[in-house]
Amino acid sequence: MADPRFFNNNGPFALGDIARRVGAELAPGVDGSRQVDDIAALDAASPTHLSFLDNPKYIAAFEATAAGACLVHPRYVERAPKGLSLLLSKEPYRAYALASQLFYPEEAKGSDTFGDSGTVHPRANVHPSAKLGQGVTVEPGASIGAHAEIGAGSVIGVNASIGKGCTVGRDCFIGPNVTVSHAHIGDRVLLHPGVCIGQDGFGFAMGLPRHEKVPQLGRVIIQDDVEIGANTTVDRGAGPDTIIGEGTKIDNLVQIGHNVVTGRHCIVVAQTGVSGSAKLGDFVVLAAQVGVTGHLTINSGAQIAARGAVVHDVPPGARYGGAPAKPVREWAREIAAVKNLGKRKPGGGSGDADGE
Repeated sequence: MADPRFFNNNGPFALGDIARRVGAELAPGVDGSRQVDDIAALDAASPTHLSFLDNPKYIAAFEATAAGACLVHPRYVERAPKGLSLLLSKEPYRAYALASQLFYPEEAKGSDTFGDSGTVHPRANVHPSAKLGQGVTVEPGASIGAHAEIGAGSVIGVNASIGKGCTVGRDCFIGPNVTVSHAHIGDRVLLHPGVCIGQDGFGFAMGLPRHEKVPQLGRVIIQDDVEIGANTTVDRGAGPDTIIGEGTKIDNLVQIGHNVVTGRHCIVVAQTGVSGSAKLGDFVVLAAQVGVTGHLTINSGAQIAARGAVVHDVPPGARYGGAPAKPVREWAREIAAVKNLGKRKPGGGSGDADGE
């Protein structure tokens, strides 16, 4: 159960209202007026909680749960314990996400961290020419520069810095210690603590007698509904803009280089690096610790496995892995071949290398 010191629960809700909100159907005989007051995992839920089953690995927990209600795929109806109210969905995890947002809306969009929502703290620094929309929260130590604009309902966290001329849309969460410069940010964007947006791209004319800095004259454009994890960096463009497409979700500790363009609804997982001028299509997935070489294109729907090193363009919908990255079936064959080589005896045959 969520700790009320940190999380505000908007419950209870009737099962019928939840079903409408998440696009589920009440199983036959379920009372739509029955209320649940919170969400919880199968093995921790009580009769006043809503839970979910998505992974069949947890069937045993589902069969033994004490939850009062559960979001579940219709195929598992017969496995439900007696008295459990079922909300049927072909995508129970997505339905559970929507239900969670119903109970805890502040956690879905980000909320103030200091405790004075909707106010500008006297220890914040807001330039007289900056424009703040209705209900903006500016927390202690935050700085908003000249001619910056902050949309209604947005939160600027403790010690965050919004540079001169930057714009932040409506209902955004700019977390503690975030720095934003040379950037325009859309609506409902979440930047978690320590994110750095709009700093210089890594651009130098290398050679003797010294490396000469190339002024980075582009911006960062972050479209609506983007979420960026803690301590991730997004460099501004060298001339063209760096663009993060609508709905894209970027994990912690990711590096996005200058002039990178991501499409809509991409997923970029922790410790990934995307080099300058690379382009990602829509719904691209980069798993953890992927490296992407600059000036190439990963086309829409492609997926790169963890620790993949992308050095060539990737076709639409392809699944690549390895270093250098290649189609996953080819990569799997190579791994199997190397494994078999390790089992061969010196001079041929198979067995341990020492001949035992």
